[in-house]
Amino acid sequence: MSGEPQGDTAMLEAMRADSRRLAQQIIDTFPGLGAMVATAESCTGGLIAGAITDIAGSSTVFDRGFVTYSNEAKQDMLGVRETTLAAFGAVSAQVATEMVLGARRRSRAEFAVSVTGVAGPGGGSPHKPVGLVWMGLSGPDDLTSAVELRWDPAWSRDMIRAATVRAALEALIGRAALGSQPQETPGSP
Repeated sequence: MSGEPQGDTAMLEAMRADSRRLAQQIIDTFPGLGAMVATAESCTGGLIAGAITDIAGSSTVFDRGFVTYSNEAKQDMLGVRETTLAAFGAVSAQVATEMVLGARRRSRAEFAVSVTGVAGPGGGSPHKPVGLVWMGLSGPDDLTSAVELRWDPAWSRDMIRAATVRAALEALIGRAALGSQPQETPGSP
C-alpha cells in the first residue's frame, strides 16, 4: 500500500470497509425514499461514486457523478461561478456549496454530495493545509450545507481520500434520515 506503515494500512483498510458498509446502507435505504443520489467530486476523483456503484443494485439509487478536478470543469459541468472561485478559491465552503447545488440541478437526484479539498502530499498552504476538505450536502427542500473536514496532515493521500469518502457516505445517510422524518407543523400534537 504505497509504502505506508502497517498501522496506517490497517486504518486505511478499516476506512474502506466502513465505506463499503455505508454504500450498502445507501443501496438498502434510498429506494424506500424514492430518492436518487448524485456526486460532485474534486479531491476524491470519483471515489464516492465508485464506492456506491461498486455495490450491486446501485442503479436504483445512483443517478450520476461529476468529477470536476479543475476549476474549468467545476464551471463547465456544475455551473460554479468564476467569481466564486476567484474570491474564495476552489477549496472553500462557497465552492463546495455551488458544486453540490450544480449536481442537484444537473441531475435527477434528490440528494447530492460534493467534496473539494487538499489531499496532499503537496499543494497545501497555511490557510488551506493538506487535509482540509469542504463537503457540500443538499437534499429535498433545497436544504443545503457545507461542512469543513480537517484530516491529519501527516496522513497519506490515500488515507485523506478514504476518510473523505467515508464522511460523504455518512453525510448522505444522515441527510436522508433527516429528510425522511415527518415534519411537524405548528399546532400539531
